[in-house]
Amino acid sequence: MRTLITTAFVSLDGVVEAPGGEPGYRNSGWTFNDIAFDEKAYELKGREQDEATAMMLGRVSYEAFSPVWPDMTDEFPGYNAMPKYVVSTTLREQDLVSNWGDISILRSLDDVAALKDTDGGPIIIHGSATLNRNLSDAGLIDRYHLLVFPVLLGAGKRLFSDTDKDKQNLRLVESESYGNGIQKLVYDVAH
Repeated sequence: MRTLITTAFVSLDGVVEAPGGEPGYRNSGWTFNDIAFDEKAYELKGREQDEATAMMLGRVSYEAFSPVWPDMTDEFPGYNAMPKYVVSTTLREQDLVSNWGDISILRSLDDVAALKDTDGGPIIIHGSATLNRNLSDAGLIDRYHLLVFPVLLGAGKRLFSDTDKDKQNLRLVESESYGNGIQKLVYDVAH
């Protein structure tokens, strides 16, 4: 069985929208605005490229990343080389880019569950706020890699839904604090 890992930049109040400057959100770029850069805080991101064997995205994140990431060969060589899975009910095969390796479309959470049941290594989920909420609510996430930023954003897409569901216990497996206020928190979901 494969491990499904959510990786996210998240504000202290749970917002994950537009951390890198994506258009359309009033606080866009909040991970770099007013927070001093500390390379050690991002060590987890490099490790993820080495440990993951596939990437999963929702349609919106796929459409944002696919025109940009394939050309970022120095920044994302691991991610660019691995197979990608896009979870979407509307994306068509002809909408997929041809320069980003093997890309498959999954149409449902049942398809994600079936993929998890195959042989292979960890699958990392980038961006994809709606997909992350749906996967979490369905009990399909196995691990969270969170970089929590010392900022309160108020409105914005959240990592976790407000669905009335059964409690999910998490087990802290790694944590670290950095001088710029960022907290690294790695949790396994207790199944």
